[in-house]
Amino acid sequence: MKILVLNCGSSSIKYKLFDMTSGNVMAQGGIEKIGLPGSFLKLTDKNGEKVILEKEIPEHQEGIQFILHVLTDEKYGCIKDFKEIDAVGHRVVHGGEKFASSVLITKEVIAKIIECSELAPLHNPANLKGINAIENLIPGIPQIAVFDTAFHQTMPDYAYMYGLPYELYEKYGIRRYGFHGTSHRYVSKRACDILGVPYEEQRIITAHIGNGGSIAAIKNGKCIDTTMGLTPTEGLLMGTRCGDVDAGAIPFIMEKEHLDANGLSVLINKKSGVAGLSGVSSDMREIEAAVKAGNPKAIMALKVYNYRIKKYIGAYAAAMGGCDILVWTGGVGENQWATRRDVCLDMEYMGMKIDIAKNDGLRGEEAVISTPDSKVTIIVVPTDEEFMIASDTLNILSK
Repeated sequence: MKILVLNCGSSSIKYKLFDMTSGNVMAQGGIEKIGLPGSFLKLTDKNGEKVILEKEIPEHQEGIQFILHVLTDEKYGCIKDFKEIDAVGHRVVHGGEKFASSVLITKEVIAKIIECSELAPLHNPANLKGINAIENLIPGIPQIAVFDTAFHQTMPDYAYMYGLPYELYEKYGIRRYGFHGTSHRYVSKRACDILGVPYEEQRIITAHIGNGGSIAAIKNGKCIDTTMGLTPTEGLLMGTRCGDVDAGAIPFIMEKEHLDANGLSVLINKKSGVAGLSGVSSDMREIEAAVKAGNPKAIMALKVYNYRIKKYIGAYAAAMGGCDILVWTGGVGENQWATRRDVCLDMEYMGMKIDIAKNDGLRGEEAVISTPDSKVTIIVVPTDEEFMIASDTLNILSK
């Protein structure tokens, strides 16, 4: 069975085509700058080389049509007809309380995704564009929605409720939802597979650390807490997002800076985080270079970044009554070994001992990086959200 996985952003589309019989990736790539000058599709060809195909792409349907054309292209393609695709799996960011698992997309499901769009105005409408485009281009093909929030729907109410009037929850669904759920689900299960331990009997902390980052506490196979909230702004310090901030600071800043709600949203989502603190960049590679050059703001920003990760790991170990496995994933978690080292040092009090020799220099590989006598197994697991989406799609169609 061939399954196409789509991840549609406001100006981008990422895709992977899987042959689920073998589990192989047949094709992968992405379109950038949709609706903007200089749009292009970047793909990996049959020889593993990166290829860029420039084309003006004004909207998502034309972008998906271009992807289907490339998949069937004699030079770059891997199928003869896009009708060889058996199903399409979509990443959908926000499912609110309406979806606790992946679902077959119907008119009723689309209506509920639209209802959740108010909670994710930058993401859900773009996800819906991908769903609608596929229905127009390949009518009747089965489509599956896989929600970033679904994995976290097992959180207890005392973990997801804010200390706000309860009527705001009843009226508008104001609560913590969490994100990166597909990644947290994949790496937590994959870690247990690698270690040969039962998933339903572990206390696992998953650290999905990248330009956007979140940590999840997974006890006996269920998520009991996670750092992101109503939106992806809460929790860790991120590339351009502020993470945790005193709610009282918000009206103060709005008044002093004469900001409306949109201006505030831009400030906390796009001008804050590591970029805002350092004044250098949101890219951790550039931050590390600035740290080596002695930039004091970059040094401070990196310390804040690492400190918040360490703090939440400790908090989630407390929430679960201990920790058996710590999983690192995401662009930074998989590749920035210095962050893994700095966070895990001085954690021996909770039985966590990192093996510096195994950790330092390790990038993008599955590997255990704790010492043999560490009570907590520290492991790096590269995430594969697309494979998880394809797997969910296959499982739903099989039923």
